[in-house]
Amino acid sequence: MKLRAPGKVNLQLRVLGRRSDGFHEIETLMLPISLADEIFVEVFSGAAVGVSCDDPDVPEGESNLAAKAAAEFSRRTGLRFGARIAIRKRIPMGAGLGGGSSDAAAVLVALNSIFETRLGIERLEEIAAILGSDVPFFVRGQPAMCRGRGEIIRPFDVFEKLNLLLLKPPFAVETPWAYKAWAASSSLRADPEDEQDLGWTKIFNALERPVFEKFLMLPVMKDWLRQQPEVRAAAMSGSGSTLFAVMREGGSAHDLEERLKVEFGETLWTAVCEAPL
Repeated sequence: MKLRAPGKVNLQLRVLGRRSDGFHEIETLMLPISLADEIFVEVFSGAAVGVSCDDPDVPEGESNLAAKAAAEFSRRTGLRFGARIAIRKRIPMGAGLGGGSSDAAAVLVALNSIFETRLGIERLEEIAAILGSDVPFFVRGQPAMCRGRGEIIRPFDVFEKLNLLLLKPPFAVETPWAYKAWAASSSLRADPEDEQDLGWTKIFNALERPVFEKFLMLPVMKDWLRQQPEVRAAAMSGSGSTLFAVMREGGSAHDLEERLKVEFGETLWTAVCEAPL
């Protein structure tokens, strides 16, 4: 079975504090984007789960979140099976775009279909929550306001299609580090004036302040984006290191992409996409 595993951007991300389970309480508005990995799932008799990927930096075998999804599905349903999972990677790692989480959710959805187990959305989201904070969102893959550590999902109405330019410098930001940096930097709470208004919602990311304090290239690029006439808003997605620019109507993301690489170099990863799907 072949599935698309879309990435996401966080239009809003508020960190409300540390929880007793070690995670952070958050409130985040996430939109699925048209940029997606491709997941191929094949099952057979046996017990081994293998993962392969066309990106050599992606871990293969049991350490991959997609393999963990298959193992958790087996444990929760009582089904015993082997599986081959192949990932065609389009979403970069360590980018704040949720690629690994989306791959895991796609595996759950695929196995539910292959075995005709008819687990409802809520049940799949419960299994997904065991795997990671962003994984439940990708089970539905619809715009949503997510709370708790990400597992409490409320659909959110989006009133327009956003044209986006994504850009990632040649380094990653580790999510656990970003939240620890937020917790350690009580003086770095984001100010209300950091919010950017789209009319029907505001864009805001509380992790920008601590991440920008360490990765100085990111605020420079964000400020540059916001100065461009065709850009409505720009922000970091998740814990980074990807920034996204929301384009004005009629603005060319491809033209902006070319100027961006002239300004900051060809080592930038970029992608033009839409949100929501």
